[in-house]
Amino acid sequence: MIIESPLQLIFRDLFYRLRAFAGSHDVFLKLEGFNVTGSIKVKTAIELVEDLEKRGTARPHETVLVESSSGNLGLALSLVCAVKGYKFICVTDPNANRAAMRGMELYGAKVIVVEDRDSAGGYLGSRLKKIDQILKSDPKAVWLDQYSNIANKNVHARETANEIAREFDRVDWVFVGTGTTGTLAGISERLRQEFPKIKVVAVEPVGSVTFGGAPGKRHIPGIGTSVRPKLADLARPDRIVAVNEEKTVEACLSFVRDYHLLVGGSTGTVLAAVQQLAAEFRRGDIIVAISPDLGEKYLDTVYDPTWVETVIVPQESEPIPSYELVAAE
Repeated sequence: MIIESPLQLIFRDLFYRLRAFAGSHDVFLKLEGFNVTGSIKVKTAIELVEDLEKRGTARPHETVLVESSSGNLGLALSLVCAVKGYKFICVTDPNANRAAMRGMELYGAKVIVVEDRDSAGGYLGSRLKKIDQILKSDPKAVWLDQYSNIANKNVHARETANEIAREFDRVDWVFVGTGTTGTLAGISERLRQEFPKIKVVAVEPVGSVTFGGAPGKRHIPGIGTSVRPKLADLARPDRIVAVNEEKTVEACLSFVRDYHLLVGGSTGTVLAAVQQLAAEFRRGDIIVAISPDLGEKYLDTVYDPTWVETVIVPQESEPIPSYELVAAE
């Protein structure tokens, strides 16, 4: 394989078969962490920028692109903007891991960290206010807006979902962690066309408000929101599972012990949800779960016992909440 650009380093057909992961059921984990910049977000980043270019809204060496990110999308956009010749500003918060922020800076991005939590206990509202200030102060600045930009959904319908459909003749369950819900909306839209009987499960952390949960503080980046994204209106999951952060950490640690791969916090959250619904799987079901990134960026957080003991507040032992979604007509 000879490449002409790092943006070609996207590996579309990597699935890790987890034997007997959910009771007696195998699970196929779609690994996106081997893509350049280490996550699924490089697909989103390329699409967001090229969508603006097609619409004539962004011009290299002229437009300043701005986005809010807790890490992975900011890192991916930093690379895409470096390759294409854009200045990039990433607005993030203290939950973003240091490795991602340092990577953004090395690619030439300006990183702004907001310190104040919003009214829901998260940082997204504060990050969006900062972006609004930047747009008002710089006429060359353009917000990519991953939270409502339909391009975020479309790229995962066209690419990620089709990558799954090419690998399997049938998919009965698909589990997707939710942040902006672009990945969820795109995958659910396309896979329902291919596999009408599929059950789509949205996974989010306790404290996220995306699907009506009570707001609360969260510390693991990349999953959940404190402001419901507009793209969530296009996501139509059959089930929603909320996972507390203590369970996420446990899932990450048990996975590296039993399956010998470091995965990110979002993946741990998804894996905890898969095991929670294991009793509902039928013999022969094909179960696919999305792993957005790997775990190296989380060595000083999720995989650091001191950080976990200090930051992740133990919660009472309760079943992970899940419920059916009644889709609005």
